[in-house]
Amino acid sequence: MRQSGRSDLPDDEGLIKVFFELNGQPRVMRIPREGAIALRRHPKIDQANPGHVGAPMAGAVVTVTVHPGQRVSKGTPIASIEAMKMETVLFADRDATVTSVHVKPGDHVEAKDLLIALS
Repeated sequence: MRQSGRSDLPDDEGLIKVFFELNGQPRVMRIPREGAIALRRHPKIDQANPGHVGAPMAGAVVTVTVHPGQRVSKGTPIASIEAMKMETVLFADRDATVTSVHVKPGDHVEAKDLLIALS
């Protein structure tokens, strides 16, 4: 077996591609890169849907204080995100029922990723 190259940039799952030759045949394998963080992709909010609660910025989810089926009142804290050592708390903008939760503490999110859906 002869290693012929690799890509050091991990993909969204924290894997890198390793290119090598085995018995004269080129091969590609995806293996975990040590220290790489696997990124989970989240759906984006539908801006026309007032029930979608999205991430206002990229960051890490610190808390999620609601679960599907839970009733929330306007002003209830529903989640918090940390970015650049500052924590931002997200509040329910109206009385509603939580229909789905798309994140958990520790998840990394991008701006406008769907966090929670309300009805």
